[in-house]
Amino acid sequence: MKTMKLGKTGIDISRIGLGTWSIGGGSAWGGDHELQTVVDTIREAPKLGVNLIDTAPGYNFGNSEKILGKALEGMKREDVVIITKCGVTWDQEMKGDLFNKVNGIQLYKNLNSESVKKEIVESLERLGTDYVDVYMTHWQATEGTEYYVPIQKTMDVLNELKAQGKIKAIGAANVDIHQIEEYLKWAGTEYIYVQAGYLADQPRATQIIEDMIAEGTLRDLTFEWGNMLAKVDLDHPFKEPDERLVQLFRDNYSMEKNGN
Repeated sequence: MKTMKLGKTGIDISRIGLGTWSIGGGSAWGGDHELQTVVDTIREAPKLGVNLIDTAPGYNFGNSEKILGKALEGMKREDVVIITKCGVTWDQEMKGDLFNKVNGIQLYKNLNSESVKKEIVESLERLGTDYVDVYMTHWQATEGTEYYVPIQKTMDVLNELKAQGKIKAIGAANVDIHQIEEYLKWAGTEYIYVQAGYLADQPRATQIIEDMIAEGTLRDLTFEWGNMLAKVDLDHPFKEPDERLVQLFRDNYSMEKNGN
């Protein structure tokens, strides 16, 4: 398995990661799976050179993280690089912008400081670890809504968590190119990890990224794209983004392909 450096962190990650979108089970995530089978799958991944594991609280209301935590009980923590996320909650008291509704439970998008701090504590508990390697905003705040939080404020709390040692690196998922610019603006010397599948579907993204590279405003990024399906179609395993966009990333920044 080929590896790469995780930005400036010095952490080595596999170029293919294990996604746990389906592992947590639930009707909206492809149905339940036999627990020992998914635990064994996670434990086998590092033996095959796959050390990058992606999860999120929003995958069946924390169950994906709990199962990963179960698997970690029989593993060395340093053998895996864990990505988890914040910003999608089902906290009925704190609430947030309305998101999806699953099995009668309302999900919210909330990236305010109080919510993010609460989420990291709950994620660490479910995972059974005292830190995560990459902490990503899962879905971005919607401008003009009651619960909108500027990216600057989100970066403030993420940097605070990093300073406390609860997270090692910061990431963002489901972003458009302008949101990437905003994250970089407030990142300072921090490194940003971007899940780029959504970005790759945007027709103007390639040209905008070319302009940002030329201006020197795009830096310190690792891009990821992949497949959220429970099973990969071996004939068409990944939906490839625009080849010109891919080449830009390869020429200027680190990239990885992840099975999530």
